[in-house]
Amino acid sequence: MKKVGLALSGGGARGFAHVGVLKGLVENDVPIDLIAGTSAGSFVGGAFAAGMSVNEIVEVGKQISWFGVAGFSYSPKGFLSNAAMKSFIEKSFPVSRFEDLRIPFTAVACDLETGEEIYLKDEGDLTHAIRASCAIPGVFIPVTDDGRQLVDGGVVSPIPTRAVKKMGAEVIIAVDLMTSGPINWGVPSTLVGTFFQSAMIMLRTTSRNQHYRANVILEPAIGHIRPDDISKRDELIELGYDSVVKSLDKIKEALGSN
Repeated sequence: MKKVGLALSGGGARGFAHVGVLKGLVENDVPIDLIAGTSAGSFVGGAFAAGMSVNEIVEVGKQISWFGVAGFSYSPKGFLSNAAMKSFIEKSFPVSRFEDLRIPFTAVACDLETGEEIYLKDEGDLTHAIRASCAIPGVFIPVTDDGRQLVDGGVVSPIPTRAVKKMGAEVIIAVDLMTSGPINWGVPSTLVGTFFQSAMIMLRTTSRNQHYRANVILEPAIGHIRPDDISKRDELIELGYDSVVKSLDKIKEALGSN
């Protein structure tokens, strides 16, 4: 049977939609043999790879707040530190090392000096890898790893189709939380708003350029929800689930199922 790989994009708080996608795939007996995740996708993907059920991930999600996984930084390299994410994951996940995962998993980060796409996998500290993959540049300080300064993998790979293909996936289901619907938040009126919206446009363009490796692209209808709006977690989970239901025929066709 062909190995099925799941590529989970970044998306900030929109990452809750990944939980709904997992729920839909599990309920419809879609196998998940390999997982790669970028940023928010690394958190959700890592949790599932660690052996957590969808319901358990939902319960952990209810405990997440921006300042529950981050704290103020005194570094000139970022406003916040996501060091608190390490203890949160250790407390919430059943395992915290790659060697103990139930499903092979890759967290994607970016080397800030070289721009290289970095794959964190196989062995070592899972919490460290997820922290690096989630270190949004300028917001969080980079995570140091063997002398490298690592930041959010979304800088180079918003949707990690290449990473999961390199893991050996023969059928790739990609979940893109960046490209759904128009950016309909209006014209920004501040410098920060302009920077944020411009960054979103660049990420959407890069995400689309990584679609070609996937057999099935799931794009939950979440364009109306800002990536920082953590209060919409329940709606995001539901919309992620709906995207699986609507694409079930395509998924089964890709798997060669009747």
